[in-house]
Amino acid sequence: MDFKRCNRCGNFFVSENNLCYECEVKDRADIAKLNNILFNSSNINSINELSATSGVNPTNINRFIDNNFISF
Repeated sequence: MDFKRCNRCGNFFVSENNLCYECEVKDRADIAKLNNILFNSSNINSINELSATSGVNPTNINRFIDNNFISF
């Protein structure tokens, strides 16, 4: 296996995934939080509003949308 750079934190790691283990755990928690907010709230109209409500960085929200982990 080769060294990879984590898509979330930028640290180098060795794995089959695109994220280091710590960021995989953070991503799962963020995705669950975002899906919960989107499911329970109908007044979220932008990524910036979702970020402000959830505390999740807009860059990560966009990455989750691009990878179909959440949908607006």
